[in-house]
Amino acid sequence: MATWSDPLNLRSNALMESDDHKSVEETPDDFPFEIEDNVGGRTVLLKRQYQDETIRVEVDIPNVAAGEDDDEDEAEDEENRSESSIPLVVSVSKENGLCLEFGVTAFPDEISIDSLSVKQLGASEDQLAYEGPEFNDLDENLQKAFHKYLEIRGIKPSTTNFLHEYMLNKDSREYLMWLKNLKSFIEK
Repeated sequence: MATWSDPLNLRSNALMESDDHKSVEETPDDFPFEIEDNVGGRTVLLKRQYQDETIRVEVDIPNVAAGEDDDEDEAEDEENRSESSIPLVVSVSKENGLCLEFGVTAFPDEISIDSLSVKQLGASEDQLAYEGPEFNDLDENLQKAFHKYLEIRGIKPSTTNFLHEYMLNKDSREYLMWLKNLKSFIEK
């Protein structure tokens, strides 16, 4: 039986990744959400109750601005991290069955609302509901009011800045798990 010579250099990649892997920071005391980490997936789910509303936030892996070459120094790497963003889908639902769904992009210290729709909970996904106008086409005062609405419910820079670090660490953990699974598959 031939032995595998690790042509993909998975052993050293896995070792390098485990050395670089940072632990997740403690959840801040003022973090308003419960985190459900989907191990093996690229998203986490945040949940919380606010008055008579149920708030759910699906958080995806950050979109990190890529450098032009692989020999970036630490300053460039830090600059790319500060330019990265995390996509969020924020759903605020009430017992009457209506739900506001916001498409949000969170940048360091800034929240951008990309879309807003009103949905009926339990409605068929096949049914294409009217999505409303482009968010940026709404009256500026209405846009500001929706930013404040989300902020009151916990979608604010202090929350998303923590989430950014959490999701970068998740990405590293998932990559390390992927490398280990790949190595295990190839070695057997």
